[in-house]
Amino acid sequence: MPTMQAVQVAKAGGPLELVERDIPEPATGHVLIKVQACGICHSDSLTKEGQWPGLQFPRVPGHEIAGVIERMGAGVEGWSVGQRVGVGWHGGHCGHCERCRHGDFVLCQNAQVPGISYDGGYAQYMVAPQEALARMPDDLSDVDAAPLLCAGITTFNALRHSGARAGDVAAILGIGGLGHLGVQFARKMGFVTVAIARGQDKAPLAKQLGAHHYIDSSAQDVGASLQALGGARVILATVTNGEAMSAALAGLGVNGKLIMVGVAQEPVEVPVTQFIMGRQSVQGWPSGTAADSQETLAFSALSDVKPMIEEYPLERAAEAYDRMMSGKARFRVVLTPGKH
Repeated sequence: MPTMQAVQVAKAGGPLELVERDIPEPATGHVLIKVQACGICHSDSLTKEGQWPGLQFPRVPGHEIAGVIERMGAGVEGWSVGQRVGVGWHGGHCGHCERCRHGDFVLCQNAQVPGISYDGGYAQYMVAPQEALARMPDDLSDVDAAPLLCAGITTFNALRHSGARAGDVAAILGIGGLGHLGVQFARKMGFVTVAIARGQDKAPLAKQLGAHHYIDSSAQDVGASLQALGGARVILATVTNGEAMSAALAGLGVNGKLIMVGVAQEPVEVPVTQFIMGRQSVQGWPSGTAADSQETLAFSALSDVKPMIEEYPLERAAEAYDRMMSGKARFRVVLTPGKH
């Protein structure tokens, strides 16, 4: 039986350990993917710390997977061996729950997530169901594609479903792993793009990413600054701070919307009168389906949106994970199992 290298977590809170495993066989409706690159996401901590209900160990983390179809199980249609594919957070759906019956697959009540429900991309090979596959453009590299399958799809999908139109003011709150992609997408979608972060030192990066305006939240009133630009049609909150989100609400314009994609522990305080009189709203946004991932990859290749990444070989996965968790990475960490 041929073997592969994989990085697994053997128990909740345990270390990431490099192991030899048999290369898995794809079941009916599944494909075997040779992993070329896999992004490391903060959500991988759910696997490492055993925080996902019902999680079974040992488990290989990773849900930002770029690779090539190596083998196909019975019943797979529309795909071929050698085809480049991506797999993101949405790793499969049941097709029969109430949400699936209404076509809302990403909120499936029995949703599968790579690296949580089944072994993910911290490995040389992994198996995924065909409904989780996204086609990858030829002119998009594996390492650039991987983070787009979580951070990319989340920001792209939220912005394109926000109701904002070209020429409207779109503010990106936070310039980190999500925000640095959000700024690029907002600019390429034709929005008046405003980047918001702490400190003047981030202003050059914001402009480099495509922001028309930069607001230093440590020195300026975010709400007043956005109102001076006409008010935001959408504020995409990528930070993990509820107070920062609350402070930005004063910058919403008429019909403005705050969309939360960063997970904050603190609640967001909504000024009720302002929201009533401005017909404003607050919304959360999950990532998206495999079709959304495919459209994210296509748009990114078309408009030259790329994540800023730090690459690590598979055997240094533990170090790469710690780098991501430290918050010091600029801005996405990517494993490269396909490079030997």
